[in-house]
Amino acid sequence: MSVERLVEIAAPGAGPARIGLGLAAVGRPAYINLGRDRDLPAERPVEVMRRRSHELLEAGYAAGVRYLDAARSYGRAEEFLADWLRDRPDAARDVVVGSKWGYTYVAEWRTDAETHEVKDHGVETFDRQRELTDALLGDRLDLYQIHSVTPDSPALTDPELHARLAGLAAEGVTVGISTSGPRQAEAIRAALAVEADGRPLFRTVQSTYNLLEPSAGAALAEAHEAGRAVIVKEAVANGRLTEAAERLPEPLRQVAEETGATPDAVALAAVLHRPWVTVVLSGAATKDQLRSNLAAADLRLDESGLARLEQLAETPQTYWRHRSELPWA
Repeated sequence: MSVERLVEIAAPGAGPARIGLGLAAVGRPAYINLGRDRDLPAERPVEVMRRRSHELLEAGYAAGVRYLDAARSYGRAEEFLADWLRDRPDAARDVVVGSKWGYTYVAEWRTDAETHEVKDHGVETFDRQRELTDALLGDRLDLYQIHSVTPDSPALTDPELHARLAGLAAEGVTVGISTSGPRQAEAIRAALAVEADGRPLFRTVQSTYNLLEPSAGAALAEAHEAGRAVIVKEAVANGRLTEAAERLPEPLRQVAEETGATPDAVALAAVLHRPWVTVVLSGAATKDQLRSNLAAADLRLDESGLARLEQLAETPQTYWRHRSELPWA
């Protein structure tokens, strides 16, 4: 299935198809989401995490999820996803599969590693990681994104890399970027201007956007207007907008009570109300979380509720500083 087909089936009103499943939280034993001590067993060997990934993939597909998101740095997420796709050929024909390159997972399946991933956007890293992704996902890969592009990334200016990516696009794989950091809007706009052979190179943008960090919104709207698919990640701010938070922001708690929805569903629904969003990712680690996230697809928020939720916005610098301090657990 092509990314264009995803845009078609994830149109407003399409229900759970507007929510994708990201595997960052279950492809490796440690991540920065809050509440992992409650979500996962204390011991997380590979087979335990493989089973959890497959349970979520199965539950998501059964509920209508059609975009599945992995990355080279998500531990063994590509492997887990490839196993599930092999075992479910009927589903494999019906989903859009995305992955990302640019970070290398180096924690060796340890939760206490000093460093969990190392970033490099050079051609050699692309060549190496592309080969690894191809060995696992093969022709099931629909979308390959550069992981966490910032305005100073060589991925925005390296003609040799652009030629490699254009070659991949010529093979039928959509090329995109993901962004992170306080200057996301700048990175998005720079990516929109990149061309190869006279045509736009990057066809999708995946960015952090949530009630606490909405600063990329205008640039993402521009990307949508320019014909790019927009994928939103970290819509619940790594757990800060869920029951896992030590203290929920008061407007979020109020709107959740008024609508009878969970805070995570409200946070995701607020993102889905943006007309430029193609798909918003769930980063669920349990089936209950996934079920709660998916409820956002049918949750309508009124203007009063949306206005109150918009008051939660932090400065990008404050948000990303806080995120950088979240522990891997």
